[in-house]
Amino acid sequence: MKVRLLVFLLLSISLSFAQTRKYSNEFMNIGVDAAALGMSNATVARTNDVNSGYWNPAGLIKLEDNQLALMHSSYFANIANYDYAAFAMPLDDNSAFGISLIRFAVDDILDTTQLIDEQGNVNYDRISLFSTADYGLTFSYARDLPLEGLSYGVNAKIIRRIIGDFASSWGFGLDAAIQFESNNNWKFGIMARDITTTFNAWNINEDEFAKVQNAVEGQNQELPETTEITIPKLQLGVAKLYRFHYDYTLEAELDLNVRFEQNNDVISTSFASINPALGLEFGYIDMIYLRTGVGNFQNELQIDNSEDLTFQPSFGVGFKYKGIQVDYAFTDIGDQSVALYSNVFSLKLDFSVFR
Repeated sequence: MKVRLLVFLLLSISLSFAQTRKYSNEFMNIGVDAAALGMSNATVARTNDVNSGYWNPAGLIKLEDNQLALMHSSYFANIANYDYAAFAMPLDDNSAFGISLIRFAVDDILDTTQLIDEQGNVNYDRISLFSTADYGLTFSYARDLPLEGLSYGVNAKIIRRIIGDFASSWGFGLDAAIQFESNNNWKFGIMARDITTTFNAWNINEDEFAKVQNAVEGQNQELPETTEITIPKLQLGVAKLYRFHYDYTLEAELDLNVRFEQNNDVISTSFASINPALGLEFGYIDMIYLRTGVGNFQNELQIDNSEDLTFQPSFGVGFKYKGIQVDYAFTDIGDQSVALYSNVFSLKLDFSVFR
């Protein structure tokens, strides 16, 4: 019964996303690229490579050659796997294109809803496996504007979410962004996510869901709603690059992440909530990088009704040689608690290495 109840809870939590409309597609907010994650995702203004398709598509305009990026990380004691792949290329001197795919999934979940038949007989051959997986496919385009240093970018996103044979959904959304770089190494970026709201339409397999409803007697499991939306979010960033003795660099960025709702962010009103993030990257001869950052500040309510400020620190290192860059980040998916820290690895390949 404990196993059957666990399966039911997993399905109920996943399907309940359709009822919590403004928190849908949260897997698209985790972030990509170990270099950015090592700086607590503070990269909206400074991003300038293949990963800009996720962080700020306007940054794709800085590409000088085709680039490929790969990333893998595991969360919740390796229960959930997060994978990312992206490719980007300059179209001409004034425009660029990119495509990326994200997969966040829990695989090989035991389906024990048919373990016990109507007569109460236990048959372990009736146990099967299923996966719950979220996919995000993004097409990005960037172009220079007439003002020197100013560019814009747009994303078109297709969301696919699958919960075994129980339910699946399709979603569509748009992002828009701008980026500006001055002659004195100041950088500014604005990223508006889900500007039209992202819509997900669910298809519920009622026959399969009925098996879940019957798995635990006495429970009232109604079918979830079949439509959900993702409300817009805004990210504002400013970055500055400092160079010391030619060989050493320090780049700092401060981002403000804005959600148009009231929640536990460190700055919260009835109209919007603001969460700051600060990232630092120290570089040596454009080859070795050390990174750190802090973000995700939350006012968490404690048992005694007091509030405790929590935050999410991050650390990372990187190594680049010619057109190959390998990055590592040690970061948390939530706050500074020890249990949820994950190791993130990413690889970036610039096709100029083959020329």
